[in-house]
Amino acid sequence: MFDTPWDTAQFQPLLDNIEMRHNKIVLLCFATHWHSDKTIGLAYSREKGIKTYTTVLNDELSNLNNKKRAEFLMTKDTNFTTGQYSFETGYLREAHNRDNIVIWFEKERILYTGYLIKGTDVDDLSFIGDGNKKTYAGTLKKVQKKFRHPSWIVITNSDWKDIGSLKHSIRMANKLGRNN
Repeated sequence: MFDTPWDTAQFQPLLDNIEMRHNKIVLLCFATHWHSDKTIGLAYSREKGIKTYTTVLNDELSNLNNKKRAEFLMTKDTNFTTGQYSFETGYLREAHNRDNIVIWFEKERILYTGYLIKGTDVDDLSFIGDGNKKTYAGTLKKVQKKFRHPSWIVITNSDWKDIGSLKHSIRMANKLGRNN
């Protein structure tokens, strides 16, 4: 599971739904950055026996800001395999947050980005007060270069049917960088 529900009342219903609809139990949980809307369910997941992961930087920021913390910390980009699926985590520098990571399923060509990439239906990069306006565009370009030709880009709070979301976000970040 990548990121957790923000609404604490949704933790167990989500796990139940995954088990009912897909006949699978959640084994791993990753937070893509330290804000509560990504980390609040880490403690609950741990209580349920789910292994929770974040980066060392995520953990430092979570601790500093009194947010929930994961059990396992990644010191570098890391590859995982569970069942027939393999994926890697990628930290390509500051953007939406100082600690945002992406998840890449190479075989399926799926890029999960949390809040890093915005949908083509939005006109701004939303809250970036904990991020870096100057490096945002460069970080997105690194994502584009490292994770080439995704079939799907899964983003938070927007429709992810439009594969143009990465290019759209780069355009917005380029404007943001010029205004600073």
